[in-house]
Amino acid sequence: MSKILITSALPYVNGVPHLGHMVGCLLPSDVYARFMRMMGHEVLYICGTDEHGTPSEVGALQEGMDVYDYCTKYHERHRQTYSDFHIGLDYMGRTSSEQNKELTYRIFSSLDKNGYITEKVIKQVYSITDERFLPDRYIIGTCPHCGYDKARGDQCEKCTKVLDPTDLINPRSAISGSTDIEVRETKHLYINLPKLETKLAEWIKTKEPFWPELAYSIAQKWLKEGLQERGITRDLKWGFPVNKPGYEDKVFYVWFDAPIGYIGISKQWSDEKPSERNWEDWWLGGKDVKYVQFMGKDNVPYHSITFPATLLGTGENWTFVDYLKSMSYLTFEGGKFSKSEKRGIFAEDAVKEAPADYWRYWLMSNAPESSDSSFTFELFAGAVNKDLNGVLGNFASRVLKMTASKIGEAVPAFGKLEAIDEKLIADLQEKVENYLKYMNEMEFRKALSELRAIWVDGNNYISATEPWTVIKENQERANTILNLCINLIRIYAILSYPIMPKVSEEMLSKFGLSVSDMPSLNGFKVSEEIRFFKDGHKFEVGDALFERITPEKLEEWKEKYGGAK
Repeated sequence: MSKILITSALPYVNGVPHLGHMVGCLLPSDVYARFMRMMGHEVLYICGTDEHGTPSEVGALQEGMDVYDYCTKYHERHRQTYSDFHIGLDYMGRTSSEQNKELTYRIFSSLDKNGYITEKVIKQVYSITDERFLPDRYIIGTCPHCGYDKARGDQCEKCTKVLDPTDLINPRSAISGSTDIEVRETKHLYINLPKLETKLAEWIKTKEPFWPELAYSIAQKWLKEGLQERGITRDLKWGFPVNKPGYEDKVFYVWFDAPIGYIGISKQWSDEKPSERNWEDWWLGGKDVKYVQFMGKDNVPYHSITFPATLLGTGENWTFVDYLKSMSYLTFEGGKFSKSEKRGIFAEDAVKEAPADYWRYWLMSNAPESSDSSFTFELFAGAVNKDLNGVLGNFASRVLKMTASKIGEAVPAFGKLEAIDEKLIADLQEKVENYLKYMNEMEFRKALSELRAIWVDGNNYISATEPWTVIKENQERANTILNLCINLIRIYAILSYPIMPKVSEEMLSKFGLSVSDMPSLNGFKVSEEIRFFKDGHKFEVGDALFERITPEKLEEWKEKYGGAK
């Protein structure tokens, strides 16, 4: 058994999570965490809201709230959404916590002591209209490299070039839209990434066999272009005040303290039950810890370059990421999700329209692992109606109803296996091993394809064996067929649990079982599990596992959420 540390990219507190956010980091990290636990590993799975920076200040101002109270309000909104989506975090914390403040100060002090912090007087954009310095993300203009006219002051979303706000052409305030801006001098602190570049490059090189190509290539691209000193302080009020004389009126940049938040949130978790939990076992000197990060591809540079460099510069034995799982983007009908333009269905609305497991299945089946994926309501409805209702749900309902009507609500007696039964078991074992392999390697689309194939095997088997016909002439043979099919329902519940936990619980409950009764997936043998139920074990048919999405419901969603007509 290993210790698996799993972190999901920290969502910004004022953003309403849409389906792209869910599949970009939160959902795959949850699926992986559930799977790792089923494989017998000790797992710490954490996330939290990223709360510092200008967006929180501006959002609070717009709603007439204190910034901390504003963050608390939206933190709870995130928490509820993730709970509704069955995201099973061990702990969901906040980057504004005292624990994160303590660790941010500790790490900064080490960097400063070790000579990796520099001071600069720089020219920064000041908005006369807004009466404030504008952080780089709140300056918009034209990218000097590709001409994109909505580039931010820190990075161009289109060409991904790292920018300085003064690089932008025709800059304007993202707060007010005002072009009444000027450049003023101000003093800030920087982390000297060039000084850490050699050490960082050596570390990244060790990840080549393990990181997915997308993450590794992004990291190499940054190194090839040459690292620049990175500012870690801002002229803001909301944030951790800098613990260095002469800088008390400034705060740490959100991208400095936010990744440290993974450690800070772990300390929050630990501090709640200090006698049972020790965050240092996971983050300091933990040789038996495998650390896996999940994020969208736009976050890769911060997690593959700046955060590792920050930890390297301290000289302490921190836990570094072993595997960086990055996702491309999920689009809506080929475009962007937009709450303001009423385009796309957002997570908190999605679970009101259909059960969370429906969304979880579609999203993981179409995870944007190597390239962007597009969500459409037709594709979603098709997967629910064909895969979930037509394959998995149909099999479970068909088997239990047939057994109940022909024999009774108890598992029929098991008899002699025939060649077709042996072939089913062998085929399933091969597919299960592939499924486990892909899940372990975080190749989720391949894993879901194998899972669906496993469900299909059950349907093909019952169609080929025709127990409804066999029972008229050979009761014993029909009993064996139905016995195997009933055991298959349990196997399907076990294998489906990481993706659809509530559906799996419902399947198990038909037999009086719960999640705690599930076996380990480590060394899972179909030949053993397919004989789990003793003859006569009681079951109930109960309700159907899934409901079809009607054409009328599909049109209603399109009208409501901006789907293609």
